[in-house]
Amino acid sequence: MSEKTDSISDAFRTFLQEAPDHAKSWMTAVQGLEKAGALDSKTGSLAYLAVLAALGLNSGVPFHASIAKQCGASREEVISAVLLGLPAAGNVVTRSLPVALKAYDAKE
Repeated sequence: MSEKTDSISDAFRTFLQEAPDHAKSWMTAVQGLEKAGALDSKTGSLAYLAVLAALGLNSGVPFHASIAKQCGASREEVISAVLLGLPAAGNVVTRSLPVALKAYDAKE
């Protein structure tokens, strides 16, 4: 497997394999939302990391940290994105930091 697919959570991998029609519909919606957005890919990926961290959804953090890196985000930018929600979400975001950094630091 590639680094990109290695970072997909077991839950999402199961979704892709066991419900391919639903997954295709989901991915079509995701791609449409990406196209509709005004953010460049690096900014969008960092913003998405911030949202995942704020919601405590760590299963998606490795994949999206890898995407941020591929889009040119520095390690420091990934750290800042994960911690961005501290004032609003509290220290729950710190749980995402080691997860994001492990994925960011993984060899390509």
